[in-house]
Amino acid sequence: MPNVAAVLTQEISRIARREIRSETGSFKKASSQYRRAIAELKRQVSNLQRRIPLLERQMLQSAPSPLTGADAINVRFTAKGLCSQRQRLGLSAADYGKLVGVTGQTIYSWENGLSRPRRHQLPALASIRPMGKREARARLEQLTRGSRK
Repeated sequence: MPNVAAVLTQEISRIARREIRSETGSFKKASSQYRRAIAELKRQVSNLQRRIPLLERQMLQSAPSPLTGADAINVRFTAKGLCSQRQRLGLSAADYGKLVGVTGQTIYSWENGLSRPRRHQLPALASIRPMGKREARARLEQLTRGSRK
């Protein structure tokens, strides 16, 4: 006849294993669901990363072109903006005026709010906005070379 203590130990172990299986079953299900969700998210991320270069190329191709005369009508003008842009480019009023096609005194009048640019002058002002210092200097040099010839 088997030992009662050994049988009791085996029965306790069997019941404990069954309880542990029933308790951990829900965790296993949740864990597998999380793994599937993580795998799906990884697939989405890789798909989106593949689309980034395509979208960047499309954005570069559809970049806004310099303003034309019809678009420049909608350009806002502020004296403060003109003054800050001229200072950002490091140009004197006379040099900035050469870029726009007016005199330095006109630039001073616009900056001080004594007058406003006419509608046909807005495209020239708008075309200078995206320029950097180097580009502005280069264009100014072209204008001064062209006037010397």
